[in-house]
Amino acid sequence: MKKFRILSILIIFCLLVSAAAPSALALDAPEVTAKSWIIVDLNTGKVIDEHNADEQRSPASLTKIMTGLLSVEAAERGDVGMDETVTAGLDCQTGLDSSSSNASIVAGEQMSFRDYFYCAMVVSANEACNVLGSRIGGSIGGFVELMNRRAEELGLKSTHFADPNGLSYDNQTTARELSVILQEALQHEDFLEAFTTSTYTVSKTNYNEPRELKSTDALTTHDSYYSQYGDFYYEPAIGGKTGFTRAAGYCLASVAEKDDLRVLTVVMGCPGPLTGDSEQPESFNDSIRLYNWVFENFSYGQVLSSAEVIRREPVEQAEGEGFVSLRPTEDLRLLLPSDAPPESRELEITLLKDRFVAPIPAGTILGSVKLKINGESYGPYDLVNAAEVKIAKREFIRMQVDSFFAARGVRLVIVVLALILVLYFALVLRYRALRRKHLREVQQAEKRRKAAQELRRQQSAAEEPTLRFTAVDPSERDADTIDLARFFDEDGKT
Repeated sequence: MKKFRILSILIIFCLLVSAAAPSALALDAPEVTAKSWIIVDLNTGKVIDEHNADEQRSPASLTKIMTGLLSVEAAERGDVGMDETVTAGLDCQTGLDSSSSNASIVAGEQMSFRDYFYCAMVVSANEACNVLGSRIGGSIGGFVELMNRRAEELGLKSTHFADPNGLSYDNQTTARELSVILQEALQHEDFLEAFTTSTYTVSKTNYNEPRELKSTDALTTHDSYYSQYGDFYYEPAIGGKTGFTRAAGYCLASVAEKDDLRVLTVVMGCPGPLTGDSEQPESFNDSIRLYNWVFENFSYGQVLSSAEVIRREPVEQAEGEGFVSLRPTEDLRLLLPSDAPPESRELEITLLKDRFVAPIPAGTILGSVKLKINGESYGPYDLVNAAEVKIAKREFIRMQVDSFFAARGVRLVIVVLALILVLYFALVLRYRALRRKHLREVQQAEKRRKAAQELRRQQSAAEEPTLRFTAVDPSERDADTIDLARFFDEDGKT
């Protein structure tokens, strides 16, 4: 009995320890200095991990991501040409001071819209943002209105812009909403090209000789402005946008790829040299730590396969077994901890019809499926039949007959023939009725004729004289006497 008690205590202890231990899926992210951050799997748009991602903060020059998005969208609409020559107005220096990042653009300088765009994105030139804003919005204020309207269209509730470049502390957003803006911007080829550019040469202008721009993103180049504080080059990184003000701290929005993983990271409020709390801009170090954590601990696992039969449904009039197999139209691969499968997979299936009837061509969309993996929802994804569901031969013949008679022309011919047939039978019946009537009349007439004839005969018989014959002795007959005896036999018949 004592042994059993000890065993029970050990079992309970093990259960308590396992319950207290963190889940294999709940991997602890590395310690970073950023006050808020978020990591997003770009292949699915799902958040891998986050910290204070909904805390509203000043984005500094990460504001230029929205400026860049509106610039490429205006070019795609045809509101402005990327190669169009634009003259910098007197408002190009609005809100700037001598210490803010710039590309030495002066009022009256003429450059292509593309050059202004690259100045803003590559070296974070604040005056270039003012020029872009004035060209697109008609004025800097008009452009700011467009920025806030676009944020509303993206469903952002905590984002507000006050200028095109991010110098004002009144620019407010969150790490999560910045990641949404960047994901939207990365869908545009011109933005992606500028976002991943390390160096760019501005053509000669009416005021300046050609200028070589070097990206402020130290993750993608050894020769960045921030390289003076150390080498932050990170091979998997493909592009990034930096931001800094003393109020906002060091900020960085970047993208890195390794193998088949494509990850976006936003870090905000990091310490650095100009804030006096670190010798290096920690935005780069924090991003590298977060990327390494993802690449070392996560991989894609297939949770939905286009070869997987999700459900089998009965099919009326079908050949063979009489069922159709429903499969997803695409594979779903999720970024999951490398050493742990999904804890659960819930499927929610919706069918387009209550009943299916053969034939069903291959690839027909018959329903959809939603998935819930570890509490996260995915989908819906279309469900189709991989193979054709043929109709049974007997049913096929019946359907062909039904289809033939269902045709409008056939129905019209059948109706006409039916009417002709009805008319024919009506005429036949009328003919027979008239014939019977005629025969009756003929018979009655014949009877009347015979009756009249008999009556006339009787009348004629009554009016004829009666002949009487007297026997005469032959010896007494004279020569002139007619011998009628020879005309009659013994019975008195002629």
